[in-house]
Amino acid sequence: MGLRSPPDGRRTRRWYVYLLRCGDGTLYAGATTDLDARLAAHRAGKGARYTRGRGPLLLVHHEAHPDRPAALRRERELKRLRRAQKLALL
Repeated sequence: MGLRSPPDGRRTRRWYVYLLRCGDGTLYAGATTDLDARLAAHRAGKGARYTRGRGPLLLVHHEAHPDRPAALRRERELKRLRRAQKLALL
């Protein structure tokens, strides 16, 4: 799942940008090719340093993007939004 073939025959992975709601109510934005594995890593304390010790973590929003540059641009946009603007996405 998440793999598609471009016209030249190469296989590329779909990238996802996501928002987590931490146990303390804060929001964390990230990007990955595998949402399930990344969420498991966050919950196991092996994800981003920010999310360690802030559980329970809940995936509250995600968006698919065709490639890494697009996903990272959107992640940067999300991180620059004010909290109220992020909450409006949910």
